[in-house]
Amino acid sequence: MRVGLYPGTFDPVTLGHIDIIRRASALVDKLVIGVAINRDKGPLFTLEERVAMLEPELVLLSEQTGTEIVAHPFENLLIDCAHDVGATIIVRGLRAVADFEYEFQMVGMNRALDDSVETVFLMAEARHQAIASKLVKEICRLKGDVSKFVPQAVNDALIRRMHG
Repeated sequence: MRVGLYPGTFDPVTLGHIDIIRRASALVDKLVIGVAINRDKGPLFTLEERVAMLEPELVLLSEQTGTEIVAHPFENLLIDCAHDVGATIIVRGLRAVADFEYEFQMVGMNRALDDSVETVFLMAEARHQAIASKLVKEICRLKGDVSKFVPQAVNDALIRRMHG
């Protein structure tokens, strides 16, 4: 069984993330969505809330694609998380050149830690390339409409969190 790991903070999950998950599911038999705790980023939503927002989307995507897709919270090294879930492939989404520079460094470090785990990059679809969780939160905080960037349940959660 080929297991892939798509890690991120998903704070919140966006349609760009959903697009990468859908496309990555075609590459593996099982796709684990590694939801990083990452206290350094100061997430808007708790780990439990981020997983809860992801899970309905993952159920729907699993039904659509026929691939098992599950959420897995983690706080350890990415390569250790890959070992924990039996992943031999790490999936990363790219939006722009700036993403590539950071990801290039990460691949080098991960390969130094375990060269049996491959990293696969998927370019975001053109319509999703500008979507970033950080920007979605900023737009919502300033009372802009983010409904075209996130699933409806996430849009509702953002509005509740930021505007009561």
